[in-house]
Amino acid sequence: MFRVFILIIGLSLSHNISICQEKKNIIIDADTANEIDDMFAIVRALIEPSFNVLGITSAHFHTSPYASKNSNLESHKVNLKIIELLNIENIPLFIGSNKPIENSLKPSISEASNFIVKVVNQLSEDEKLIILILGPCTNIASAILQDPSIISKIEVYYIGFWHDPIQNKYSKEEFNTRNDRLALDLLLNTKGLNFNVMSASTSQNLVFKKSNVFDNLKEDDRIGRYLINRWNTYDRWWTKVDPLKNEWIMWDLALIEALIDSNFAKKEQFYTPKENVNRLINIYTYINVTQMKIDFWKEIRKIIKSDIH
Repeated sequence: MFRVFILIIGLSLSHNISICQEKKNIIIDADTANEIDDMFAIVRALIEPSFNVLGITSAHFHTSPYASKNSNLESHKVNLKIIELLNIENIPLFIGSNKPIENSLKPSISEASNFIVKVVNQLSEDEKLIILILGPCTNIASAILQDPSIISKIEVYYIGFWHDPIQNKYSKEEFNTRNDRLALDLLLNTKGLNFNVMSASTSQNLVFKKSNVFDNLKEDDRIGRYLINRWNTYDRWWTKVDPLKNEWIMWDLALIEALIDSNFAKKEQFYTPKENVNRLINIYTYINVTQMKIDFWKEIRKIIKSDIH
């Protein structure tokens, strides 16, 4: 199996990156094998007409009690499966670092961080690359450390930490943050970096009901069945509430939907936490849950109908 991964990486490295000026050029960086919301978010991003997804990179989630010694490979496997089930052939996949950065001067270099640097350096002067971080910030922080010149060419969107917008108070005791706090701090401290955050405080409001999800996906024997199976088999280790898993917070999907349509969310400027370099970043303080759900299911039904017929 590992030889297969190496072969895929080799093929991906030779991929001719297609930059599109009319669409949002995007790289998705995700700890996909952790939880299930990453899967829903990635599927939605891949079928969005306004997105030009240039690649998907895998992230570790080493603090999870379910994580193996190679959680980055676990995420990569799931990314491969999603691409296969959606019949997508032209999006390269790269394996990210399996460990956090050691300090703010030393990157944790990986195929993912190398790919990010490569893509940015292929952009023209008036183009930007959007990087969606659905897990820890390791791969993106490493790319910046490898080549600081990319800072002015990227827009980073991150799902993480808790935030009180009224008092502008932060809590970094959050899963994505804990998986590489040094990497998050590096992004917060990087002057000139366009940094946007969908806080856990805001995204927690996007909740899907099991009955509705299964009703919408049950007729699809490809991606629908895969998502249903993941919902049924994943054991939530962080809570004993709702043991039947009748509801699930779609943390990462909230970020995708907010980027798809700015009318679905409200974003405001705040100063960084007091322990970080004093600068302004953008944080989502509100999401329109109803509109996000409507949009998600409208687009998902299109691919399900295509699969059935």
